[in-house]
Amino acid sequence: MGVERGAQSARSRALAVLRVRSTALAVALLPAAVAVVLLVGGATGHVVGGAWDAVRWVMTVTAVVALLAAVAVGAVIVRARPATTPTVEVAEHSAPDLYRLVRDLADRLEVPAPSAIALTPDCDSWLEDRTHPASVSIPGAPGRRRSAAAPVLVIGSPFLWWMRVAELRAVLAPVVAGTGPSAHPDIAAARRFVRGLDAAVAVAAAPNQGPLRRIPLRFVGWVSKLLLRGCRLHAAEMERGVATAASERAQTVDYGLRIVAQEQVGLAYAGWDRLLTRVALPAWRMGRWPSRLDAGVVSALTELSRRDRLADGFASRLGERPACDLLEEPGSVDEATSLLAARLFHGGPAEPGPDWSPVDWQQYPEEVVDRKWRTDAARLHRVLDTMGVRRASAPAAPTLIRVMDHLSTASAPAPNGNRPPATADALNPAAETLAAAIGAEVAREEAAAPPPAPLGLGEGDDPWDTGPLPLFPLQPPRTGRDLLADHVTAMVCCAAVDTAGAAPGLDWLDGPALLVDGERRADLGTRVLSLVEDGDAAPLRSWLASVGVRPEKTVRLV
Repeated sequence: MGVERGAQSARSRALAVLRVRSTALAVALLPAAVAVVLLVGGATGHVVGGAWDAVRWVMTVTAVVALLAAVAVGAVIVRARPATTPTVEVAEHSAPDLYRLVRDLADRLEVPAPSAIALTPDCDSWLEDRTHPASVSIPGAPGRRRSAAAPVLVIGSPFLWWMRVAELRAVLAPVVAGTGPSAHPDIAAARRFVRGLDAAVAVAAAPNQGPLRRIPLRFVGWVSKLLLRGCRLHAAEMERGVATAASERAQTVDYGLRIVAQEQVGLAYAGWDRLLTRVALPAWRMGRWPSRLDAGVVSALTELSRRDRLADGFASRLGERPACDLLEEPGSVDEATSLLAARLFHGGPAEPGPDWSPVDWQQYPEEVVDRKWRTDAARLHRVLDTMGVRRASAPAAPTLIRVMDHLSTASAPAPNGNRPPATADALNPAAETLAAAIGAEVAREEAAAPPPAPLGLGEGDDPWDTGPLPLFPLQPPRTGRDLLADHVTAMVCCAAVDTAGAAPGLDWLDGPALLVDGERRADLGTRVLSLVEDGDAAPLRSWLASVGVRPEKTVRLV
């Protein structure tokens, strides 16, 4: 009953959407109908006279203009390419077991099987219609156009590496069940109409249009927005009905396991977010992209399971068959989705190159962490040189003591013995000036970097009209305080590596880490903040002494 009720609600709302389309068509044809009546009346001698002749000509001109406008709007709506999610397509020959799982699932649900499978570097799964004539295959896939009515199944790539095969099937059940309502002609027509309107609005809002295109496209955009407002609620209720029907139908397949698998969805999302923001982002900023992000999420989630008592027992699942075994070459698929993740979340180049090369997890500490620290330390001393801050030793020998002395002595109490008042978020004066200078230097370096290339659809095709990259930035711009703290921390880590035998390391949940005697030291941040915010170097000096760091010694920079 629930399946039929949801499907019936979706169909009724689809008809409401189509009525909006029919109403718009009727309004566009109304002047032409009136003009035809007047012309016929004049030809038969029933509507004659000077006044009627004038009305007849006015209505004829109005009808022609309305028809031309309707044709123009309709052409833009029909030809505009709907937004397509950037994905990595999985051909059937490269994942026959995965296709077999999805088809068996569709058979059990008694719905059409998806026409293809694609992966996205995100923790979500959905069906995507790519039957529009302007839709083409995704990058790296054969350039073929789809004509099948069944939508494409898009699967979050972290699911394949973290979830077990049975869990993946349970999670995909309600998604695959959505192909049933999608095959209904009224629902399919309503979805095409709404996607066409949305694409037409995007075309009208595109920048850098000449005056001959801008004026008519503004009219097209206004009409499309008006129609979207008229069918928005109906479209939302239609999709809600489709989701309800799919969920009810999927209850017949692995329902108990699906409840457990949903817990893995939340866990995968948490680990994936930490991996991207704490581990991948520092590498991307250094011009390197981790080529095994999906494999890394397993390590991150295993570490989370070890630390979090709420995740007890999840690591024991690793003995079962992972869903990535359904792929013939999981390594190459992981590499492709990792590069796409860097494009979407950071705006990196489309292809590897000298300044954009892949990095394995084994190489990450040396080629990313150590290089990041020394690059930041070099920038810090370069800014101090520009500011005229003296060096504690020879001009060519940057030291940690130079940074500590500058940030602590410049914030000493005034001659009357009182330190200037400061707000809770304010830095000491020396840190404030240094933070602003570092921020300006970082901004200049970012401005000098080449802009990211657009996301390509394939050889010979136009790029996706998806706006500037990154499409989904992971973090907001860093503040001057954050930049200064990062640079001082980098300088301390370089000194620890060069003078105390420490080593760069990788923490799967927190990213770059300093290893002392093989153990991660996570107590450095508060000491650095005391120096940066309060000008108090005592906590950091104590920490350096406990580790054996000699701040007066020269630090190697890049």
